[in-house]
Amino acid sequence: MTGDIETLETLSTDYKASMPEDLRETHAFSWYLKACYTDPKITRNAHQRVADMFDYYGTSYDETEGVVEYKLAAEDPLGDGENTFYGTVIHQSIHEFVNKVKSGARRLGPERRIKLLLGPVGSGKSHFDKQVRKYFEDYTLREEGRMYTFRWTNLGDVIRDQDPTDDTVRSPMNQDPLVLLPLKQRQRVIDDLNERLDAPYTIRNEQSLDPESEFYMDKLLAHYDDDLQAVLENHIEIVRLVADENKRQCLETFEPKDKKNQDETELTGDVNYSKIAVYGESDPRAFDYSGAFCNANRGVFSGEELLKLQREFLYDFLHATQEMTIKPKNNPRIDIDQVIVGRTNMPEYKDKKGDEKMEAFNDRTKRIDFPYVLSYEQEAKIYDKMLNNADVPDINVEPHTLEMAGLFGVLTRIEEPDTETVDLLSKAKAYNGEIDEGDDIDIKKLRQEAAQKAEIGEGMIGVSPRFIGDEIAEAIMDSKHRSRGFLSPLTVFNFFEENIEHHGSIPEENFERYYRYLETVREEYRERAIEDVRHALAYDVDEIQRQGEKYMDHVMAYIDDDTIEDSLTGREQEPDETFLRAVEEKLNVPEDRKNDFRQEVSNWVSRRAREGDTFNPQDNERLRRALERKLWEDKKHNINFSALVSANEYDDDERSAWIDALIEQGYSEGGAKEVLEFAGAEVAKAEIED
Repeated sequence: MTGDIETLETLSTDYKASMPEDLRETHAFSWYLKACYTDPKITRNAHQRVADMFDYYGTSYDETEGVVEYKLAAEDPLGDGENTFYGTVIHQSIHEFVNKVKSGARRLGPERRIKLLLGPVGSGKSHFDKQVRKYFEDYTLREEGRMYTFRWTNLGDVIRDQDPTDDTVRSPMNQDPLVLLPLKQRQRVIDDLNERLDAPYTIRNEQSLDPESEFYMDKLLAHYDDDLQAVLENHIEIVRLVADENKRQCLETFEPKDKKNQDETELTGDVNYSKIAVYGESDPRAFDYSGAFCNANRGVFSGEELLKLQREFLYDFLHATQEMTIKPKNNPRIDIDQVIVGRTNMPEYKDKKGDEKMEAFNDRTKRIDFPYVLSYEQEAKIYDKMLNNADVPDINVEPHTLEMAGLFGVLTRIEEPDTETVDLLSKAKAYNGEIDEGDDIDIKKLRQEAAQKAEIGEGMIGVSPRFIGDEIAEAIMDSKHRSRGFLSPLTVFNFFEENIEHHGSIPEENFERYYRYLETVREEYRERAIEDVRHALAYDVDEIQRQGEKYMDHVMAYIDDDTIEDSLTGREQEPDETFLRAVEEKLNVPEDRKNDFRQEVSNWVSRRAREGDTFNPQDNERLRRALERKLWEDKKHNINFSALVSANEYDDDERSAWIDALIEQGYSEGGAKEVLEFAGAEVAKAEIED
């Protein structure tokens, strides 16, 4: 093995460069006051800092959907794309979440609400929540996201009963140093900062010191005869504050415990029994600020499966959201500053929504739906990401495998359309963006109908990506055990069929319907497999170019009500309607829509001509597909379909050429043989039936 290796020196240098220069430094309060005037944003509250974080990593705007895509989710720059989110519906949800945070940053109301992420299992709620916390950690390490807190020093010099081990005490709530200023003087500073602030929000801080810090402030002011400057100069050090979930610093994930063991002190903190003997039970110094709300201060509180908590336990969230305070036992109230995020699945939400005693709690939540992905190609990217992030055996994933798996998932999630002109498969394709100009499908109307029909929203029920991902993983290992170097849709379909009834999250009443959807997907794959084989067996670039030019010559003559010269006789003749319809029927263009299609193709050719591009039917997907299918019709009678199915004719030169053509389309050799046999059998069966 050759090449450079990492050394301790380079690793240490890289680490040091990634840390803020002042991470270990201490500053005087006067330094912080000047720093605020230089950069007022260091005094932002939690909503403002999180809102700026989303913009910091970059955005892009989807004009079609009217949605801002945030790159921390759409591209995952910190993870080199490992944890990206796919699907318009997911980015709509993220857009909605950020809008609520930004509204909270402007004090429009959502800062006093729980942001409740609601969705079915496996829809990405937890993944997104984790991504927010991960990026908040990184953001606070950067100059743009910096924040500071303070610690009390030399306390034993003044407070005689102070435990020597508590001579230096960090702000237990990691509060902004500005809270050390009395409210009247603090407001004068904040007014100055807002005049210098370049942001869509204003700075505001009306918090009180936490009870322990209030105790020290009172004692020290009494000692220095209310000389605030002496207190701050002699007993305060300013330190850099960096969010760290492992240290439970500015980030906290709260998980529900056994109902019998739920205790509000998990949220609000409890008495520090080791300090009671030193200070006494009623002394604020004997309180342990270890509650989840305390740990999350200045950052993000994340409540996992929030609505699984008992009703009484959720009442603590009322003060935390509406009043931005917590009221622990045996301690005065404590002001908090954090973005409170909750996650819940559908059953718990339905249960709590119907509980009249939960009205106050429900009124203090802002629901953000996290539905399943409804575009099967975007869904396929989720599985592709799963495979890229794993140690997948040396196996080729054949064309259409992940897309057809995604299609099955989408069919289980979308609502059946009410119109007779659009079936469920057509709706899934429309959601995937597969709409031709001549298609009479109104996606907006389909979405509106589905929203009215669904109990909560479209995409909130159905098969989880986890189920599909698990079956793909099983199919991969099965293929590997059977020495198959490829994973095909047919193998994945078999695993779906075998395990639908064995998956705990799929209700029994859905079995029959899901089997029907699976047959729909099999039929769709059949068409695509035949299309691939058709491309391999009948594809002739030169012939398609000739046929394309002939088609366009006759179309232009038809549109201009003109004649066309016969290439053999040289005589003028009418456009060949039989030939034109033979091409158009391959796309199922009906007689009454032929004029629209011909005009569409004509406009495309004219537009390309104006741009200086020569005519090439390969550049028009619909025309290319139609010409390919016509060429197939012309040639298929000369193809021996039984030879496609016969396993002992693989060495035939013509058959080898077909396999090579399929390999060029992304198939492995084994996968090419399988699809040849499958498509050949299907075509032969159709020929017999005809």
